[in-house]
Amino acid sequence: MSWLEVVGWAGSALLVWSLLQRRLLRLRIWNLIGSVILVGYNAVAEVWPMAALNFALAVINVWQLVSLLRSRHDERRYQVVEVATDDNFLAHVLRVHWSDIAKFNPEFRFDDEHRLAFLTLNGDEVVGVLMLRPDPADPAVALLELDYVTQRYRDLSPGEFVFRRSGQLTAHGFERVVTPPGMVAPYYSRLGFNQAGDRYVLDLTAH
Repeated sequence: MSWLEVVGWAGSALLVWSLLQRRLLRLRIWNLIGSVILVGYNAVAEVWPMAALNFALAVINVWQLVSLLRSRHDERRYQVVEVATDDNFLAHVLRVHWSDIAKFNPEFRFDDEHRLAFLTLNGDEVVGVLMLRPDPADPAVALLELDYVTQRYRDLSPGEFVFRRSGQLTAHGFERVVTPPGMVAPYYSRLGFNQAGDRYVLDLTAH
């Protein structure tokens, strides 16, 4: 097998691998890399229709990546809606994603004692669930119990719209948010949280 064939197979493998990604950002990145490799391969092999096809795919991927990265902080793209903890739709969302929720929030247990619940939406698609309760010792402190983002949007950190941009938490009188210990793969440093031992703390009055 020549080096050119190796390059062609590698590009094809990356293109197929990209389609198996459930996260939007990763799908576009891997698809772009595979498309660029196949543009070069087909150009060297002088298979111009395939080179043109993969060039078009690369352009589409670049456009989609730019759109994703620009909209990740766009308040017009995401909405935060407060729901009752006994809401049937909330219960449905938790059931659908329960196995994935358990991976990142192994201590979470859903019951009627949860005080506040918020859904983050992108259009009509639910992309995140946040559940918390006031600290009995200090009602200005929100104790985070669940912060779940669906796999498609996990690289885009839509949690910032709940914590920072929506004003939902400060409207309830909260001044700080404290995460539970032992969360798997926490991303809070990207949202302005400060690490305190095995927890993360966000000062809502700092901005």
